[in-house]
Formats: sequence, structure tokens, C-alpha cells
Amino acid sequence: MSLHRFRAASRLALAAVAVTLGVAACSSGAAAPAAGGAAGTPRAGGAITFGISQDPICVDPNQTDLTASRDIGRQFADSVVDADPKTGEIKPWLAAAWEVNPNATEFRFTFRSDVTFSNGEKFDAAAFKTFLDGIQALGGKAVNASTYIATYQGTTVTGANTATVTFGQPNASFLQALSTVNMGVLAPATYRTDPAQRCLGRDLYGSGPFTLDQFTPAQQVVLSKRTGYAWPSPNTRHTGDAYLDKITFRVVTEAGQRTGGLRSGSLDAINNIPVQDQPAIDKAGYQLLVSNNPGTVSEYLTNNSSPNLSDVRVREAVQLGIDNQQVKDTLLLPSYNLATSILSSTTPLYQDHSDALRHDPARAAQLLDEAGWVPGPDGIRVKDGKKLTLTVVNGQAGAPTQDELRAQQLRAIGVDLQIKIVSRAEMLGALGTGDYDFIPYGFTRADAAALNMHFRSSGSNPLHLKPSELDTYLASADAAADTNARKTAVDQAVRYILDNHVVIVFTEQQVAHAVSPKLHDVAFAPGVQLYFYDAWSGA
Repeated sequence: MSLHRFRAASRLALAAVAVTLGVAACSSGAAAPAAGGAAGTPRAGGAITFGISQDPICVDPNQTDLTASRDIGRQFADSVVDADPKTGEIKPWLAAAWEVNPNATEFRFTFRSDVTFSNGEKFDAAAFKTFLDGIQALGGKAVNASTYIATYQGTTVTGANTATVTFGQPNASFLQALSTVNMGVLAPATYRTDPAQRCLGRDLYGSGPFTLDQFTPAQQVVLSKRTGYAWPSPNTRHTGDAYLDKITFRVVTEAGQRTGGLRSGSLDAINNIPVQDQPAIDKAGYQLLVSNNPGTVSEYLTNNSSPNLSDVRVREAVQLGIDNQQVKDTLLLPSYNLATSILSSTTPLYQDHSDALRHDPARAAQLLDEAGWVPGPDGIRVKDGKKLTLTVVNGQAGAPTQDELRAQQLRAIGVDLQIKIVSRAEMLGALGTGDYDFIPYGFTRADAAALNMHFRSSGSNPLHLKPSELDTYLASADAAADTNARKTAVDQAVRYILDNHVVIVFTEQQVAHAVSPKLHDVAFAPGVQLYFYDAWSGA
């Protein structure tokens, strides 16, 4: 069997991606400038407190899809490989080398022999098998990770530090998936612990530079430096132990309290900075770390089988009725990019499809007329005695100001957009049951395989799609053996999604953090998680 060794394998998995994450005020990856500017030689010691806007809920990196939780997990869970933050090339980390067969169904790995988990267990081929089998056993509890190994057939241990992974169908993005924090490797003992207890922090042992000391739900997570750490990602600035002794992630849900804590010095960094606060924080001398996320853009996940949205003309009318430029100009900063595809412009294999996305209320009204929705006495369209009412089930943190502006825009074409505020758990539950019209979402992954998360008619099928050519396009992208073939398949999938208005797209996603001038070398990992391994504290 013809095999490609790891440099060729990385091209297969990433389709020869050359991508730099779009960043304002800071370049992405471990090579990012020091937060707060150049400040001399890094020094060990010190503790920092990071104010986060949301309860992490679950601190097991294999099970969570929350940004704050992934920021935490990246500190104590290493990955099998990493991605170069500028080129997208897959690099060795816990794996020293690998080979991939031509149709990307078989991956052979050789691992480092010097890696241990924080509980003393050794990372080897058997531990790698336990990790992948553990992801599979989690099923839907592994919200993101389970989709990365959907046709996983098993791992065969072929030596103390060698193993072969087999898939039932091609999985060209598997190596990139292994670089994500959701596929962070945990100790064998972790996978023997009940998943609910792992979410609460019990027996979470990684091989990373920090260890998880404490998780108090809705309050804080405490990490401590691990001594003897000697296998950092190749993207990092130094080797050996991390510099910081302790990191406390403190839940501060109110935005004003987070910015106030940063200014007072009680917080050394904060996340989820309100758009309106960013210019003042920047002017005051705090470093802003801002990135436009790779993956799918900010969107309304759309129930394609709901009574009113099963008609593509209604879905198209909604897209045409929304003025994304007005939303940006009114509520967002200039650094936000309008969506020009379902994929962000920072995603590998992205192509510009802005021709498919425009604001055209006259055409929207025409489509609704054709679909049999006529204006009622209050301006809301009616068909068969029922109003054209659509509901956004919003479980995201913060006030739904963008939803409110979109509701005003849609009312102008006769659509009644209702906003239903729920908990995150209720929102995800509605996604599973189909009891929704729209759900605000956006999936961050530095690969075009981000499309696999929601756009297949098989599996959980949250968009309630019928089998179509889209399934064929996505399967072809997974099986593509070269860059051009994968790019063609991805573009076919993107065009189908946009032409059929499978979801409603808005702007590219963005994350924004602020860092105290005394905290240096905080960096974005390629998946836009913060990485504190190189960070150090100094006046």
C-alpha cells in the first residue's frame, strides 16, 4: 500500500492550507507579539486571574463546545499534533511522525516516548487508543470531537509507541482535528471516570504544562504549573516549565465588572469585551487580542423542515430582508467582516461568494408573494389564516441586540421575528428536538471540515435536512486526495448551502480579549484558544 509520510500527510489533511488567522491588534498563533509590548526577559513566577464572561459548565475538553472551557482545556491538555499558525501545516507534538494511506482511511502514528500525564501515567500507543476509544464512547456528549471521528472503526496498537487508526470512510481532515483542543489527549484513568464527573473536574489528567486544581461551577477554575514539563508544541517560544505558577479563571458575567476589574488590577485579563468598550480599553493602554475566527460564520442555524421554513423561498426572503451592513455599522466595530460565504475568510479553502449574499427587500417581498404570503392588516404576512412568525431560540450570553435589529428589518418585509431567551442547555435541547426556527450559532474550526458539524443529513442532522447533493459534496471533500479536488468539493458544498439558504449568514465570528500591561506573551493557538504556556508576569 502506498503511504505518504507526515509532511505529505499534513497536506492531505489540510488540503495544503496556507492560512493566517485574521487578527486585529495581534497576529495569531504562538508567535504573536507580547501582550503589553516588549518587556524584557521572561521570568518565572506569579499568579494571574482571568475574568471570563460565562460559566464553563464542563471543563472536560473532550465534551465541551464553549469558548471559555476550551481556553481552560488548552492549558492542561496537549494534542497529538499542532498546526502552524501561519501556514496551517500540521506539525509533530505528542506524535513524532505519521503516515496516511491515499484515501485517508488509515493513519499510522509513531509517538514520543518521554510524555507523561499529570497523574504519572505514561502517554504511549495504548494511551492513544484509550483516548480515541474514549471519544467514541462519549458519543453525543463529545459535542464537537465525536463529529471529527464519525466513521472511526478502531485503533490497533502495533508497538509500544506505534498505532494505526482506521476509518470506515475517508477522513482527510483527521490530522487537523487532532490538533484541536476538543481532541486534547487525557490520561487513561480519565476515561474510566463517569463523563458527568469529568465535566466537574474529577480525574481530568492531561499532559499539558498546567494541572487542574479546582473547578467551582459558576465561580472559578484554578490551574497550577506542572513541574518537569518537557514536550511543548513546536509553536511555542520556550521549552521547559511554564512561567506562571497559577492561573485562576474567574466567572464575571457582568461586562462592566470585568472591565472594571481589569482597570482596578483585580483581573489581569478578560474575555468577551463588549464592542462599545474596546476603543476605550485600547486607548487606556491595555492590549487587545482580537481574532476573526476560522470555521463557519455567525449564522442562524435554520430548521429546514419547520412549517414556515421548509419553503426555500421563505428562507431566501429572510436572508434578503436582513441588512448585515446596518447591523455592523450600528452594533459592531469596523474590524468585523461581513460574511462573504458560510466559511470565514480565515478558514482554509475559503472562497469569496459575496455575490450570493445581499440585502434586497424588494426581491424578498416578491419571493414571499410567490410563496403565498400576503400582507396582513398589521403589515405581517398571512397565509391560510396564520401569520408568518419565526422564532429565534437564543441561549447565548448577553443581550440579543442583533436579534432585535434583525427583527426590525424583517418586519419591513412582513416577517414577525420573535426572540425567545433560554438557557444554553435549553437552546441545545431545541436544536436536538427541532423545536425552533432559528438558533444563533457559529462553529470555530481551522478547517473547511467545519461544515461537517451541521450540514449533513445523516447523524444528528440538527438542520433537519433531506438527503441531497450536499451530502455527496461533503463526502467528496472528506475523501479528496489532493488540494484541488478538496477545494472543488468544498466549494460545491458552500455554493449549495448558500444557493439553498440552508442557514442565514451574517458576519464573521470574532473573539476579543484584553490583557493587563504587566502580562506578556499571551498568544492565540491556531483554533483561537488562548495559550498561557509562554505567558509571564512582570511590571
